[in-house]
Amino acid sequence: MHAVRSFRPLFAFCGLTAVLLSSPQPSLAASPAAVAAQTPVSNRTLANRPDFSMKLPGEINPKAIREVHWKVRPLYDTPLMNADINPTTITILGPAEATQEQMIAFIKKRNAHPKLNCTVEDIVNFYYQEAGREGVRPDVALCQALKETGFFNYGGDVAPNQNNFCGLGALGNHHEPGHSFATPQLGVRAHIQHLLAYARATQPGLPIVDPRYWHIVQNRPDLYGKVTKWTGLNGTWAVPGKTYGQDILRLWHQAQAPDASDASLHAADNKVKKAPDEASAYTYRGIVRYNRQDYRAALADFTQALQLAPQSGEGYYNHALAAAKLGDTKTAQKDYDTLLKISPKLAQAWYNRGRLRFDQKDYDGAISDMMQLLMLEDRSAFARNLIGVAHIQQKKYATAWMDFAAAAAINSANMDILANQFIMEACLKQNK
Repeated sequence: MHAVRSFRPLFAFCGLTAVLLSSPQPSLAASPAAVAAQTPVSNRTLANRPDFSMKLPGEINPKAIREVHWKVRPLYDTPLMNADINPTTITILGPAEATQEQMIAFIKKRNAHPKLNCTVEDIVNFYYQEAGREGVRPDVALCQALKETGFFNYGGDVAPNQNNFCGLGALGNHHEPGHSFATPQLGVRAHIQHLLAYARATQPGLPIVDPRYWHIVQNRPDLYGKVTKWTGLNGTWAVPGKTYGQDILRLWHQAQAPDASDASLHAADNKVKKAPDEASAYTYRGIVRYNRQDYRAALADFTQALQLAPQSGEGYYNHALAAAKLGDTKTAQKDYDTLLKISPKLAQAWYNRGRLRFDQKDYDGAISDMMQLLMLEDRSAFARNLIGVAHIQQKKYATAWMDFAAAAAINSANMDILANQFIMEACLKQNK
């Protein structure tokens, strides 16, 4: 006879008694396996995680194991967008890509109470007016101000009442607070004029209010009109500032990240209007629509993006996500088939196709895809766990037990794996 731990002492050992008492209870007639499947696994179990044997310690009760629901990771469902733009190519001069609405939302999301002498709407409008007049990218210039002021929280040398949004004249370490300007708009104008001193060898269109403009013109011939890229500000505008420009552009990308907001949808429509022949514009709008749960419209945009860029891995991936949300698993799987020929190292695609195969009871196919994923990421606990559940469906219980042990060895804190180990143990035939 095998020495098998009984179900209830197992949970008492793990400190789950309180969880059981506070959770919705299954019927009195429910089997131990059903109880285990319905019981949430608390973080408290991790302090006293039981040592499950490496080999199945008993015989499985076939009736019990048919009753339970196993824990597996859902599909990856975040669309992909190519943001791999080389930061060294982004110029200081140029048009805005983010809309004013996006920038307003971005600022308010990061700081609900900015220390400004005007509204958020006003400061954004000033940047678009002043930078737009001079040909400077207003959205990126505003992101530079956000970096310099900590999203208008300040806290450094410069005080909010100075209307100095880019640290003009401030030396750091509380040595010099820098220049002050009478109004927020004049402070923005000074910022843009100082950028122009770096990026263009012609004077601004309006009278100069930047006290440091002529210093660059007269004393820094190495800089005047010669710094045309944002990354060119590294070590010059900010010292040492080795990633100063990259940090600004990172904020710029974050401000444009497509979400479910009306501002993002408006920006997305503008992108399509301005570039109706670019796949990236439809991808962007498709992601916004996807995030708004308008999956049919998202699918239409992803379809258009694929027509414009038929070898796009992200295009097939996004198309598959939208199709799956609409219940069209046949199309989604076909998309993954094509995608994995184009981008065989995309781990999310292997998992998603395997998960779809699992749901369709193609357990051999699911296991095959998880093995491919493990070749890319040998420490994917999700893949090991799904292989275990697939082996259970094939009644390969001893193999499944070892699969769960392997998954737990990768990530002992994964609650799905721990739950599956508890559940499977509860499906063992009890000693009499």
